[in-house]
Amino acid sequence: MERHPAGVGISLGQSSAAVLGASLGPLETMTAVEKMAVILGAGCGQRSGHRPVCLMPVCPSFCPSTLPHGHVVSSLISAQGAALKYLPSILEDVFGILDASMLGLLLRDFIGNLQPQRLLRQKLQSLTDIVNSKIFQSYECRDLLLRMAVPVLQDLIERGEEEDTCVELLSTILEVLYAAQKRAEEERRRERGDSELVKVKRHVQLILERLLHTVNRRVIVLERDNNLRSHYVACMAAILSQMDADHYHSYIQAFPSRPELMDFLMETFILFKDLIGKTVYPPDWMVMNMVQNREFLRAINQFATTLTEMFLSSSSFELQLWNNYFHLAVAFLTQDSLQLENFSQAKRTAILAKYGDMRAKIGAAIRDMWYNLGHHKIEFIPGMVGPILEMTLVPELELRKSTIPIFFDMMLCEYQLTASFSRFEDEILRKLDSEVEGGRGDEQYKQLFESILLNCCRAHPELSQPGESFVALVTGLLERLLDYRAVMNDENKTYSMSCTVNLLNFYKEIDRQAMYIRYLYKLKDLHISYENYTEGAYTLLLHARLLKWSDEANTAPMQGLHSPSLHTQRQLKEALYNQIINYFDQGKMWEEAIHICKELAEQYESEIFDYEMLSEILQREAKFYEKILKVLRPSPDYFAVGYYGQGFPTFLRNKVFIYRGKEYERREDFEMRLLSPFPNAEKLQTTSPPGPDITESPGQYIQCFTVQPVEESRIRLRDRSIPEQIANFYKANHVQKFSYSRPFKKGPKDPDNEFANMWIERTTFVTAYPLPGILRWFAVTSTTTTTISPLENAIETMMKTNEKILSEINRHQNDPSLPINPLSMLLNGIVDPAVMGGFAKYETAFFQEPYLEEHPEDRGNIERLKDLIAWQIPLLSEGIRIHGQKVTEDLRPFHERMEQCFVQLRAKVESQYGVREMISFEDRRSGRPRSVTWAPDWERLSHARDSMEASPIPKPNPRSAEDERRENRSSTFFSYRRPEPRQSASELPEPKDDRRRRSCSVSESGPGSPDGKQPPQSRDSAGAQPGPAVLSPTGFCGRVKSASKAPPLPRRISPAVYETFLEGSDAANGGKALPSLADGSKGLKSPPPPPPKSKRLSQL
Repeated sequence: MERHPAGVGISLGQSSAAVLGASLGPLETMTAVEKMAVILGAGCGQRSGHRPVCLMPVCPSFCPSTLPHGHVVSSLISAQGAALKYLPSILEDVFGILDASMLGLLLRDFIGNLQPQRLLRQKLQSLTDIVNSKIFQSYECRDLLLRMAVPVLQDLIERGEEEDTCVELLSTILEVLYAAQKRAEEERRRERGDSELVKVKRHVQLILERLLHTVNRRVIVLERDNNLRSHYVACMAAILSQMDADHYHSYIQAFPSRPELMDFLMETFILFKDLIGKTVYPPDWMVMNMVQNREFLRAINQFATTLTEMFLSSSSFELQLWNNYFHLAVAFLTQDSLQLENFSQAKRTAILAKYGDMRAKIGAAIRDMWYNLGHHKIEFIPGMVGPILEMTLVPELELRKSTIPIFFDMMLCEYQLTASFSRFEDEILRKLDSEVEGGRGDEQYKQLFESILLNCCRAHPELSQPGESFVALVTGLLERLLDYRAVMNDENKTYSMSCTVNLLNFYKEIDRQAMYIRYLYKLKDLHISYENYTEGAYTLLLHARLLKWSDEANTAPMQGLHSPSLHTQRQLKEALYNQIINYFDQGKMWEEAIHICKELAEQYESEIFDYEMLSEILQREAKFYEKILKVLRPSPDYFAVGYYGQGFPTFLRNKVFIYRGKEYERREDFEMRLLSPFPNAEKLQTTSPPGPDITESPGQYIQCFTVQPVEESRIRLRDRSIPEQIANFYKANHVQKFSYSRPFKKGPKDPDNEFANMWIERTTFVTAYPLPGILRWFAVTSTTTTTISPLENAIETMMKTNEKILSEINRHQNDPSLPINPLSMLLNGIVDPAVMGGFAKYETAFFQEPYLEEHPEDRGNIERLKDLIAWQIPLLSEGIRIHGQKVTEDLRPFHERMEQCFVQLRAKVESQYGVREMISFEDRRSGRPRSVTWAPDWERLSHARDSMEASPIPKPNPRSAEDERRENRSSTFFSYRRPEPRQSASELPEPKDDRRRRSCSVSESGPGSPDGKQPPQSRDSAGAQPGPAVLSPTGFCGRVKSASKAPPLPRRISPAVYETFLEGSDAANGGKALPSLADGSKGLKSPPPPPPKSKRLSQL
């Protein structure tokens, strides 16, 4: 008999002698059988009350009772520990000597007879070493040991004791069984029979029945950060990998009752979904993740068969179980580790070669399981719409083609029961928004969705029309969502705002208020992050307009930090209004803030009677009025921007937008900010619309130029004494039309006079909504181009010059501390002949007889131009007067030179075009000078005036005080409740005191004014009669006098001269006194009407 190696024998002998004493004798002289007998005898103890029968013939002299009484317990434990430690080392020696069954019985009894709660770790470690030895490869020995070890493992795992050693032992057993299974399969392929494979399957079945459920539950119980969790998951995957269809079938059949089977399936589905969503392995552990996925897929498909066989009939259908299956399958399909398009080409190829594309397999299974539901499908609508949508968005072509038809089946199912598919439609629109925003979906999906569903709908006549409308709706939303996602992560959020507006408009059109409000707040947050406070206020105003002044509960989803504590619509609307007022204040839109204050004040005063809040809101309103007049507020510039070429996204491609610039922003800075998101774009150097070679090219071309706002005609501001700060606001705000003028030469060139052939091509852009609004830009909806003749261009130039003079006068009247330099340059550029030349150029070009003969239709415009030239004189006179008051002594010679030039200019103009005098408007309370509103009619420049008579001034319709108080003054941008056109929120209210109105009628402008002031100074001369105060065709209010060759009278008339003038008028009237006015003074009768046009022209 082969003896044990000497070295090992010495070691064993020393250890045994130390534990068992001298009665055992030297181990060096023992055979392998004797050594084993000694070790097994030391390990058995006296648990059963007598020595093991199997050891009596081998070692009759050994018995723990021979030890001294005080050392029995400690010596026994030490001996058993030593036996467990060294037993595996001699198994190789005795395996060929003892029968495998006998050896298995010895080992089973040895370990089984140990105290259950004693030496657990040593026992498990010894079993692990035995499993790793050659003896465990024997079926008989393995069978005996597994039936002893598996219950021990089950008990310890359930109690959570010695888990690391248990996991090590279980992993070793599964690894040995896997190797044995592979050998058995190889032998079967060699046609040596499958007896070995059957034996291995029995042991797998044993582990499956006793440990699978135990391991699953332990994984559920353990915390996510527990390191043992990943080891248990590996053991679970190893068990699943060795199971075949017979194992699954027998395991399912082993459940004693249907509820217990259902609990196991529910538990397993939840566990699998949790492990898929939060994998226990790092993402770069590709092999472990793919092995786990492969085994989970097999298990899911096997359990799907169980669902179909046992839980599908009407009597046994379990909705929650099926629902969990679908959610698990979709979670498996959409997990990150299976999205092959995110991997490198090499990694993708390796995965496909070894594991295949598991998404296609599970997708086909989901589709088949859906169609197996039959009449139960309606129970999964709309709950399963989201998961199915998530599955179809996976970027795998064949998967999409096979699963998108499920949507039509859902539509058909709901339509057959309810004659509509509204629940399905609502859910898919809601889910599509979140899915695409999360990164799923692309242009290919939009096209597939449209083509597949259209074909399905057209094949069913009853769903043809509603189905096509639904498909158009979804594809429209997809297009906007894809545009939004493409720019949402850009550093420049400009285009994110545009896409957000496109989406919220879309949701408003289809009446999805929750989604509409959601994107309103996204847009508001974007604006505030860029300090676009005005646009943020208008955005919030859209939400506020959806709410009522009532105590009804809020039904729409709440947004914003302030929302949870605001339960009624009144509370939320009030909070929104206060936030809107703050934003308007920060954006310097105080006119809009005032109207919000008025609406809040009405609620505090008339509805809830909160006078404390009323006082606060009225104080805020008063501060806004003060800011309008005292705080500097520069007018913004506007820019037209065209995006041409196919390289731009669809929401920009070949479209023109009008942008509202920031304060003091130069065009160069604006262009730099505009081009930053498109570094490859080329800037067009012309302002003309590009041709097809640009618009159809694959590149990117940007065109940018400055445009001028076209002020809307406001009746309530016309011909009134309006401070410049108020008037300027309406020139640059609440504007929807913008113009760009491009000069060009036409006809024969005149080198001495460029005005004769200077034509203007004027392009007018109309935007979708007025600016400012919920964006700093809006798309151009229509464009018109008109041609301005040189004469009309001259009229415009003169009108703008007069406006500029009037503006400077008003500025210096309102603020005497202003520097004089701008006024000096403006006046000197007009009155100094060395600088001027405009009058002479116009006279040469347009006032000559040859021009009148060639262009008889321009006679009316020529009269307008002459009138404008005449009206410039009183403006220049007032400007020079103010300049003389403020000029320093150093500049006194300059001023005197300017006065001399003006005297000559005035004499020339008044002698040729008549005398004009401005009516001076004074504020009755403070004496502060007020401006006259310059009211040009740009729309009618190309139409000749047939008469110089005053045009009737339309008066606004009278309104009651209640109507005016309740008028909705908010802006109309995207108004949700009032789609019809309404008056702008920022228009001034009608003055309630008619006595403060200043008309230009004869009765109010006569010499005897009701307020007792001196009449305006006249420049009457012999043969020149003062005319009535009229509204000039050029927009000024004042007196028009006929031309005279005589020099003008002094500026002021003494009271004595004035009385003499009145007496002369009485005599002309046959001695009849003039009618007395309200203050007792006498007024003049209206002079006769001017002569006909032909006669007046002949006098020129």
